Amino acid sequence: MIRFLGRRTLYMLLTVWVISIISFVLIQLPPGDYVTNLVSEMMAQGADKISPEVVSALREQYGLNDPVYVQYFKWIRNIVLEGDFGYSLTFKRDAVEIIMERLPMTFILTSASVIFIWAVALPVGIFSAVKQYSIADYVATFVGFIGLAVPNFLFALILMYLSYKYGGKALIGLFSEQYANAPWSWDKFLDLLNHLWIPVIIIGTAGTAGLIRTMRANLLDELNRPYVDAARAKGLPETRLIWKYPVRYALNPFVSTIGWVLPQLVAGEVIVSIVLNLPTSGPVLFNALMDQDMFVAAGFILVLSALTVVGTFISDVLLAVLDPRIRLA
Repeated sequence: MIRFLGRRTLYMLLTVWVISIISFVLIQLPPGDYVTNLVSEMMAQGADKISPEVVSALREQYGLNDPVYVQYFKWIRNIVLEGDFGYSLTFKRDAVEIIMERLPMTFILTSASVIFIWAVALPVGIFSAVKQYSIADYVATFVGFIGLAVPNFLFALILMYLSYKYGGKALIGLFSEQYANAPWSWDKFLDLLNHLWIPVIIIGTAGTAGLIRTMRANLLDELNRPYVDAARAKGLPETRLIWKYPVRYALNPFVSTIGWVLPQLVAGEVIVSIVLNLPTSGPVLFNALMDQDMFVAAGFILVLSALTVVGTFISDVLLAVLDPRIRLA
């Protein structure tokens, strides 16, 4: 088990390092840079023609004249040695401050969505498999396909309309106005729960639909195994039989989906956060990419990707605990 954990940890660190290279290089691929956007905005606001000398001085000031690999090594060195993600050219602040401001709410939203997905998909998937081809199975299948088909932003607009029509106000954001900048308290926590359910349902719906189908298919395979017929012939109660053997074996692919659920949640969180005006990483990351604020964008992508890799690592550990044979892989 120790060798398994050590090998997986090494893979995780190598993956994060490769992701850091890819994310930094991809941000540099679009034509122009932050100075180009800044000059374009100044010209659009009526500024006189800016000389090439001024543009070159700005690029030198922001360190954009260095080759990409030099910029990357400076950036990753500062992250590893000092925890410095660079300076935000748009917000005029350290990038790490912006990331740490938005990351906790992103983590809360994503964690709540994962809990929602598991709490719904596991029992519904089991029930759908046990009641195969029943009305309940068809209803669960239909709802699952609807969840996969409806775009997140459209679902967000529908729930905003329903909350405004029947609740008297559109539940946008994660806090009411009086709690937005207030220190944490029990009332603020309750206000967060009052606003959190809409984005959690929106983000979790598509993941729930997919995992219901995964659990149903896996459990149907296990229910047809000879050991199930043997246990049933020995008189083992049906409910105990299902939960003790087939469900346990069917959980392997279900647990492994943590690795690909997290990136889907992060991708869906960007759109939902913009529509619902949530104080998460989505809107800031989107604006940083639009403005080519490379240090903020690369920092967010690196941190969110690292969380995704950690989620995959957790799924590997859970699989090893669930099924000892996985440890030899």
